[in-house]
Amino acid sequence: MGELYEDLKQVLDRASALQSALAVMEWDNETLAPKEAGEQTSRTVGTLSGLYYGVMTGDELGGFLERRHKENEKAPSAMMKKMAEEGEKERDLLICVPREEYEEFTRMTSVAGRVWAEAKEEDDFSKFAPVLEKIINYRKKMAEYRRKDGRTLYDAMLDEFEESFPEEKLDEFFGAIREELVPFLEKIKRSGVKIDNSFLHGDFSKEQQEKLARMMAEYIGFDFNKGVLAVSAHPFTTSFHNKDVRITTHYDDWLDHSLFSVIHEGGHALYELGIDDSLTQTILGQGASMAMHESQSRFLENVIGRSEAFWEPIYGKVQELFPDHLGNVPLDDFVKAINRVEPGLIRTSADELTYSLHIMVRYDLEKALMKGEIKTEDLEQAWADKYEEYLGIRPKNASSGVLQDIHWSQGSFGYFPSYALGSAFAAQIYEKMKEKINVEELLRAGDVRTVTEYLRENIHRFGRMKTSREILKDTTGEDFSPNYYIRYLKEKYGKLYGIDY
Repeated sequence: MGELYEDLKQVLDRASALQSALAVMEWDNETLAPKEAGEQTSRTVGTLSGLYYGVMTGDELGGFLERRHKENEKAPSAMMKKMAEEGEKERDLLICVPREEYEEFTRMTSVAGRVWAEAKEEDDFSKFAPVLEKIINYRKKMAEYRRKDGRTLYDAMLDEFEESFPEEKLDEFFGAIREELVPFLEKIKRSGVKIDNSFLHGDFSKEQQEKLARMMAEYIGFDFNKGVLAVSAHPFTTSFHNKDVRITTHYDDWLDHSLFSVIHEGGHALYELGIDDSLTQTILGQGASMAMHESQSRFLENVIGRSEAFWEPIYGKVQELFPDHLGNVPLDDFVKAINRVEPGLIRTSADELTYSLHIMVRYDLEKALMKGEIKTEDLEQAWADKYEEYLGIRPKNASSGVLQDIHWSQGSFGYFPSYALGSAFAAQIYEKMKEKINVEELLRAGDVRTVTEYLRENIHRFGRMKTSREILKDTTGEDFSPNYYIRYLKEKYGKLYGIDY
């Protein structure tokens, strides 16, 4: 009993090893690889992707899965059962896509990141648009292969990042945000309350910012014996297993940009570091979903990281690092500044309230692209129109507009809604957490560990053993509800700006 599952696990472990190799290539490509490496490196990426495809769609794995169904052999454990289910699900996603198309798409996206970076640097969308057009066409073809009856092309893409939240449910979610938060933002604009954040802008040395980044990563629990902090154009997290998790940030003339990037990516990293040893380096050794992953990063970054209680024990150390800028700034003013609401153009530096409006822009545009309602060449204009509609501002160039995110160059259509869902998950989890532990008291005492241990115990350690909705039900006692998120934002920012909510 169980031999079939052990054999199946060995095949899936080979696939996981290939994914780790691909992750190394991605990490290197975004951090240390020389500028001219892209074209040749993409061939290696394509080869590794083909090998992964071969393992997941091959006769060996197919034979094990067929035997599993035919012999109806009972799995020796819940983990083995879930592993087989996830393996079969991943196989179904891949086997319907011709291998040559899968490899070509992987090579294309490997090169596309470099093209995107150059186009952004040169502020020239036309340089990236032809590559993006090819990526979109490939994504449509792959989604068509995977689409189930009654589902849209975009639904098939959304399923890759967060199952059970198709267009229909997301339309309801973003509809609630549009109805509640867009007019609430207008109230804040009309409130007349001005919050000074000028002291967060200036000539901050990269050396001092790096010291702050490392200090904050360690403070929230990032273990440098198991992790690395590097620099990249777009901050991200890569995990090879729960003893090797890597994060990146970037440094500029806004101190809070890097600061909160580190806390955000640190939230992702803690999730990966907290996955149980029995699951890591298996198909189950990753987060439940992208939205659940984002809930952890957004929770650390915003719910915890922008609270006054979080900063009380450590603000003095931050002042010591930047005495010229922060030496005479009281904690209360600092906390107000990092929570200031100001509609901006850049998603990664958006305030907590307007953040989901940035995501809503991308959600609307992705749907329109997949339905053929707008052309790739018109995307720059459509982007600007949406920003004006939701945030009341308009980008003056492509770099601060349609070229600001790397995700589309990676083919990650359907990913962006995970950010907004994750923020909503975080608010719902936080509401239940407060019933179990005194979060504010712990933070004022400098005890972040008890808070993150709650997350590890209830979320992180399970990896993909549970779905995001199962985690929500088990942790909060109910299914997903956007009401917690909307109420959390209105209460927090209503108080900060002295308006009714």
